[in-house]
Formats: sequence, C-alpha cells, structure tokens
Amino acid sequence: MNKFLTLLASTALVVACNTASIPANAQEKSEQPTVKSYGEVITPEGAISTEELVKAMSEKNELVTKVEGEVITSCAMKGCWMDMKLADGSTMKVRFKDYGFFVPTKGLEGKHAVIQGTATREVVDVATLQHYAEDAGKSKEEIEKITEPRTDMMFLADGVLITF
Repeated sequence: MNKFLTLLASTALVVACNTASIPANAQEKSEQPTVKSYGEVITPEGAISTEELVKAMSEKNELVTKVEGEVITSCAMKGCWMDMKLADGSTMKVRFKDYGFFVPTKGLEGKHAVIQGTATREVVDVATLQHYAEDAGKSKEEIEKITEPRTDMMFLADGVLITF
C-alpha cells in the first residue's frame, strides 16, 4: 500500500510538472481580428487616409476613391448609413449604393473601416439632418435644434470592410 501511494504521488507530480500553461501573450495572438465585408467585395489595398481625402476634396466636389478610417456610429434603426471621423475633426456620412446593403446597427463605434465609392460635398437640408439625428437616437430636443441646412462631405459606398 505504501508503494502504491508513493507511485501515485510521483505520477501526480510528473503530470503536474509536465503540464505547460499557455502564456497570456500566446492567447492574445490567437485572437485574430475579423474583417466583415458588406456590399461589393473590395480589398483594403490602395485606400487613402481621411487626411488625404480631406485634402483632395478641398480642390474637388467629387472623388471616386477608397478611404480608410474610424467609424463613429451607424444608423440605429436599420444600419443604412454610418458616420466616419475625418482628419479635420468633422464627420462624413457614408450611405450605401442603391440602399443595397446595410451595416450593423450597434457596435461599430471606434472600429476601422475601408469604404470604396464616391465622395461628394452636398448641402443637406434640415429635414434630412433631422431624420439622421432621429435614426441616431438623438433626443427630441436635440432634433429640434437643427434649423439650418449644412454642407457636408458625403460618401456613397459600393463596398465596405469593417474590422471587428
């Protein structure tokens, strides 16, 4: 019986000493970011920064391009638009070609996106600005404060890549 207990204790010790734990950094490396595609299939190659977009649009009213940047929010109702942060501190409304695809309604804040399509400068009327504010979940008071049209950079996207 004594030999059996000694053998059992030795076996347990060998198993415990030979069981390697996975280092924390190895676990992090196995979690690769997921890139999801919406609309036309596009690649990130050739995308310009929002800083380059703002500079290019200072000289043009329309530009067919591919842009990468940070998503600020998306339409909470359907996912039929999203806002991206521009390098000059403003935002750009991204709509989707022919209303043909949508992005998630939640969880896009701070995510990296690549969009392909056409950037334009547009005068957005009060009713549309109020509609966007309503879709974004703004309060009635915030919506009522919108009383003037605004010239904004807009983007009509054929395809979108979002990194989660």
